[in-house]
Amino acid sequence: MEIERVNEFTIKFFITYRDIEERGFDREEIWSDRERGEELFWEMMDEAHQQEQFPLEGPLWIQVQALDKGLEIIVTRAQMSKDGKKIELPIGDDKLDLPVDQNIEQLLDQQFQAEEEFDELEETEEDYLSFLISFGDFEDVISLSHTIDSSSFENALFHFQGKYYLYVTFNVETSDREQDDLLAQLLEYGNDSDLSVYRVQEYGKTIVSDGALEHIQKHFKL
Repeated sequence: MEIERVNEFTIKFFITYRDIEERGFDREEIWSDRERGEELFWEMMDEAHQQEQFPLEGPLWIQVQALDKGLEIIVTRAQMSKDGKKIELPIGDDKLDLPVDQNIEQLLDQQFQAEEEFDELEETEEDYLSFLISFGDFEDVISLSHTIDSSSFENALFHFQGKYYLYVTFNVETSDREQDDLLAQLLEYGNDSDLSVYRVQEYGKTIVSDGALEHIQKHFKL
């Protein structure tokens, strides 16, 4: 799970579906079982409190977005208005007011009612398998480009925080055995990254957006 402190009042999480399952939660139950959804949420908030010293007291505003590979959750700590009747959320230049009786359980009820969207995501995810591979040296990417057949997968190259990241998406027609063989070759030169591709895309630099290995092989010799 990735935790990003946006500002004094706001914190952002990204947690993959794989990480959710490794924590002992079923992917479907976090949408259908409110108690399990809350349990996962407070487990994440506890980690944020320990790592980022993000206070847990007071009303919280929660925004949940289901992405292809996981969930992005933005949590904003609200403050009571001076008259004690409204909750003020420091979002941008304006403040969003909520009635004081809006509480965490009600907000979670609203956010975790996305079964139809989740079903659509499951159907999409079954069509492909993706990995984010990190490289400490561009020479490793060059070497990889000359040793692997990249026709069976789409790939894009990014640079983020001093490392290179290759985002690989296998074609639907690629068999499980072929995927395993290709992944083994990829991991000979790089490492499986825990970062989300969304963070790398948003905050990093795109080097080659499509056919990265083919492009590098063509322009860089061993």
